[in-house]
Amino acid sequence: MKKQGVISLGEAFVDFIAIDPTNSAYQRLLGGATVNVAVGIRRHGIPSYYLCKLGIDETSRFVEENLMKEQVDCSFCSYHPAKRICSVYIHLNQYGERYFHSYVNETPDEWITAEELDKDPFTKNKIFYFGSGTLFHPIAKKTTNQALLYAAEENLKIAFDTNIRLKRWESENQCKETILTYVKKADIVKMAEDELLFLTEAETLEQGLEQINKLEIPFLFVTQGKDEACAVHENLMVRVPGIPVETVDTTGAGDAFMAALLACFHEKGIPKNEAELTDYTEFANKAGAISATKFGSL
Repeated sequence: MKKQGVISLGEAFVDFIAIDPTNSAYQRLLGGATVNVAVGIRRHGIPSYYLCKLGIDETSRFVEENLMKEQVDCSFCSYHPAKRICSVYIHLNQYGERYFHSYVNETPDEWITAEELDKDPFTKNKIFYFGSGTLFHPIAKKTTNQALLYAAEENLKIAFDTNIRLKRWESENQCKETILTYVKKADIVKMAEDELLFLTEAETLEQGLEQINKLEIPFLFVTQGKDEACAVHENLMVRVPGIPVETVDTTGAGDAFMAALLACFHEKGIPKNEAELTDYTEFANKAGAISATKFGSL
């Protein structure tokens, strides 16, 4: 059987995004980094599976209906009547750049468990993707470890986005140590420049890359917002300049980058030379730029 598709494991969110820099009125939208990537993958024409825990209330139906509308397969999600979807309030500054203002999570201990995780999708797909957004919680961490075990058993490529949200962690040290542990488990890693500097305690991109290269990540991609993106593979590094756009909302731009990147790996395989690595990075960079021209993380 030929494997096709990408699995995303995480937590669905409902984003309440301020509609202007006064941050006094909001629009409700489906969100969450792993949701954004799952939807992005499907929009690239690739089978997409999303794994999370959902409830049975109106907000969970909102999430499920929107994922189904995007043709993302949710059949391997778990359900519990007590589960409430986390709400994220995102404010905008005068430049249209987003920043996370607050989380509201009524059921902080309700996650898809390792026992509820079905191995079947891992036998069908090419890539397993996850982020750090749930690793602060022991249940979610255990589930992620089980997913990584299934992915390894089925020879899936493993993709990881550091996607740091310090508000969710007990301490910076816990965040840093946990993420660095999982970085080592991945074939493809994406992080923003500020995340690289945080993880390596470096002051410049060059110093950060020198430090992170000691972990021998097979393929590392570092985004620098509107300025540029770089990719590192063994002793090879390529840099791709940013694309000027009329910025409306940068929410989810990094996730659009990741989805496009994984689409390249899925469709074309491992980049074999500098030209292919550059091509993958340019394609992802364009997707991230385009996403910033429209409102909402999707």
